Amino acid sequence: MRIGIVCYPTFGGSGVLATELGKALADEGHKVHFITYQQPVRLNVFNTNIFYHEVRVPTYPLFDYPPYEVALASTMVDVIMNYDLDLLHVHYAIPHASAAYMAKQIIKNKTGRNVPVITTLHGTDITLVGRDKTYEPVVTFSINESDAITAVSNNLKEETYKSFAITKEIEVINNFVDVSRFNKKPIDAFKKVIAPEGEKILVHASNFRKVKRVEDVVKVFAEVKKQLPAKLLMVGDGPERPAAEDLARALGVIDFISFVGKQEQMEEILAVGDIFLLPSEYESFGLAALEAMAAKVVVISTNAGGLSEINIQEETGFMANVGDVAAMSNFAITLLKNETQLQQMKEKAYEQALKFDIKNIIPKYEKLYSRWCRMTSCV
Repeated sequence: MRIGIVCYPTFGGSGVLATELGKALADEGHKVHFITYQQPVRLNVFNTNIFYHEVRVPTYPLFDYPPYEVALASTMVDVIMNYDLDLLHVHYAIPHASAAYMAKQIIKNKTGRNVPVITTLHGTDITLVGRDKTYEPVVTFSINESDAITAVSNNLKEETYKSFAITKEIEVINNFVDVSRFNKKPIDAFKKVIAPEGEKILVHASNFRKVKRVEDVVKVFAEVKKQLPAKLLMVGDGPERPAAEDLARALGVIDFISFVGKQEQMEEILAVGDIFLLPSEYESFGLAALEAMAAKVVVISTNAGGLSEINIQEETGFMANVGDVAAMSNFAITLLKNETQLQQMKEKAYEQALKFDIKNIIPKYEKLYSRWCRMTSCV
């Protein structure tokens, strides 16, 4: 099949999943065309089945905000026409679903072809941005006009039906992880640099936005540090980073925390970790947590959104209510002081991650594609 994938090229979960999906489909022999405004960060391999098409947005003095959606739709049309795509798979509803609808109608008008559009909902496109009255009518319309709709968790599916007047079935196809990539032995030299005295290592990775509650990460670590030697790796960047750094200084733990910025080789970082902290206000699924579990890192998270679908209380990790720093701190301290329990839970976390291995999820997308290709005579 010839598949167009439209996504954001950033470190966010939707872009990561879309890129990894495309790479896996290419490995299966499909022709995959990425359409976005810059090369996705995870698109770091050469494969003759992978193509990248940059959306170029002209700038004119007339426009305070260049019309990306129009440029995106035009690029979709160009790629569909020139490469004879069988379908479009758009990730994150805003503005990709509406741009895909526009492109589909243009193609239909030009050629009579009905190019299937599959929309995958990821999280904040539904739970935050999409609910804004400015966007809601367009989001609702473009989702309903999609030929197929998928969500990355049951929780997100329920939230979508609750927040929008969706008249079509939403199929749940979970996020996935390439377990073979993350199941790595730690690099001893790297671990010694981070924890030269054998300290326990806690990790957090996110886009450092308010919903991630990164200050709670620092608070939990400060409590852990009072009880035992530990280090914290803060991976990522975003608007809440300065506040987290200021809090770390105020709590006297800044010298034990490494803010390492955005990192592509997460498997090497997670390999040295003991606990992954994810105190988010909401996670539609929790891809970062799943990657940690694949690396045999125990997850301590909130019980928000779809996290309970992957993190099993007292088996793969622990969950607490949003903002309950005391509970998360106690979970971490108790676990880090009990090496036997820590190792047991690391293995349980890995076993849980195997259920979401990419090899188990990719066939579900291929089956979905094939269903629509049969309806439209895809090759």
